[in-house]
Amino acid sequence: MTASLPPQTRWWQSRVVRRFTRNWLALLGLAMITLLTLACIFGPALLPYDSLYVDLRARFSAPLTGDHYLGTDPLGRDIAARLLMAGRISLMVGFFAMLLATLLGTLVGVIAGYSGGWVNAVLMRTVDGFLSFPTIFLLLALAVALQPTPVMITLIIALTGWMEVARIVEAEVRSLKEREFVMAGRMLGLSRTHIMFREILPNAMGPIIVAATLTVARAILLEAYVSFLGFGIQPPLPSWGNMLNGAQQYLGTAPWLAIIPGAAITIAVTSFNFIGDGLRDALDVRNDTL
Repeated sequence: MTASLPPQTRWWQSRVVRRFTRNWLALLGLAMITLLTLACIFGPALLPYDSLYVDLRARFSAPLTGDHYLGTDPLGRDIAARLLMAGRISLMVGFFAMLLATLLGTLVGVIAGYSGGWVNAVLMRTVDGFLSFPTIFLLLALAVALQPTPVMITLIIALTGWMEVARIVEAEVRSLKEREFVMAGRMLGLSRTHIMFREILPNAMGPIIVAATLTVARAILLEAYVSFLGFGIQPPLPSWGNMLNGAQQYLGTAPWLAIIPGAAITIAVTSFNFIGDGLRDALDVRNDTL
């Protein structure tokens, strides 16, 4: 009679998930980002006005006035519709900038950390060179020189944000490359590419996931900053940053024009930071005491 195998642990029963769900700030951040994303995806179709509809008779309507739930701007455009459309753009820029920055930083970090020697020196001194420039000035210089479309802004933010990921991955790979499973792979004659990307990289995913989550928050904030200064997403295409830019001269007479997009940026950035902190604690192997 054969012994029965223990039931396989499902992903929602894993220690990582249990540790993450015990962090109420991380859960709050996840809930807020989920609600914000769903609102930006489906919300514009449920509103009575689109983001480009102009109603000059309803200019500067206060929030909760008639059909304009969050009021209107100086042209009579519905702020709720513009806020959700802007959210689509800002969240997409944040997500895709994170994806590109994480891929580039991971590639550089894995190669530098595993290769060592002159390859590590060249790659990491390149990273240090990029880090020596103030990020915001480098970002503004690129935004001024290039056409500020959403795609271009995403690429610019990614190109100015991959260095931190590269440093994190390089340090993690250096600590893993002398482990027993890597030495066993070398003895079996596995290729360098196989060892780097099939053996070491999966074991370094914890710090990468945390860094990626925090990179989304940073990308959203940078996009808002550049658009606020007038070098990012250009009107009539809305973003949270250029909504703030257009609200500057009305802070005294129509403060909701700045408060509403400012609150959206704060909620998104804070929520991603909460999620990143929760993932960092959940993925930390030193917390394996439940």
